[in-house]
Amino acid sequence: MRRIRRDGHAIAYTVAGDVGAQPIVVVHGGPGSGSHPGMLAPFGGLAVCAVSVDQRGAGASLPRGRLRHNRTDRLVADLEAVRRALGFEQWHVAGGSWGAALALAYAGTHPERVSGIVLRGLFLTSRREVRSLFVTSRSRAPREWLRLSRAAGGGRPSMLFERCAKRLAAGAPHACSLAVARAWRDYEAAVLASAHWPRGRPVARRPRATDEALVAKYRIQAHYLRHDCWLGERRLLALAREVERAGIPAYAIHGLRDPVCPPGNVQRLARAIPGVRAEFANAGHLASKPALGRALARTVETMLNASLLDDKAWPVTKPREP
Repeated sequence: MRRIRRDGHAIAYTVAGDVGAQPIVVVHGGPGSGSHPGMLAPFGGLAVCAVSVDQRGAGASLPRGRLRHNRTDRLVADLEAVRRALGFEQWHVAGGSWGAALALAYAGTHPERVSGIVLRGLFLTSRREVRSLFVTSRSRAPREWLRLSRAAGGGRPSMLFERCAKRLAAGAPHACSLAVARAWRDYEAAVLASAHWPRGRPVARRPRATDEALVAKYRIQAHYLRHDCWLGERRLLALAREVERAGIPAYAIHGLRDPVCPPGNVQRLARAIPGVRAEFANAGHLASKPALGRALARTVETMLNASLLDDKAWPVTKPREP
């Protein structure tokens, strides 16, 4: 693991795979979740140099949960700083969920540095999607939603997210923040599981985070969602048009039963990037599920092979030693 220091943050990143192969940066979702080894599983059989970056305040980046200087334009700049630190002229970019939105924002801001982009389960950073998660999706996990509402202090369903955000804000009582973070985690897991188990059977989880890490994760997530991730759908699709103008090959993978980011997001993306190569999988939101994982691996391989065949393919530079 390596770190670069920016704006009082220490940004952690790792490099795995073949250092002489085509580089690809894999952008985690969340916001606030951090990277984990399973993110690289779909790339295990491919000859790539895979880079994963923990976004500000998330994962191994320090200080954990910090909101100061933590917004999307800074995350975009962090990705660019990591690229420069590694000495790559260009690289491929792949991201899922919020990571797909950030990957798109990065590619639209620095198109000259991106040779291809893969978006899995694209989140468009719209208020419509946030409302769907906190209000509409309660029918998918009614018991977990009720626990979340109680942890946030009750009240109207339409105000649930705002109540959660207030109880997770820096300076809020730790017990209140922890209760909301735990209930949000359980509700989120139940909603994701609803795509696979109609009766709400929970998905398998990675080892549970510490209380500190859990509060940090959802504090950052609430911070970003409260500000439309400093993007919003209109701005994000404008950046997608920059990707199209630059001629960057764009690929989208989406689960037909995604309960968090609706499949219609791909149609919205296609209006901005008519040339996007889209594939739908009979799956939900999680890339850890076989159907979506296989589709993701196939698509990344297609992108890499197309880059190798392109006479204008970007040169590959061996990453610098730390």
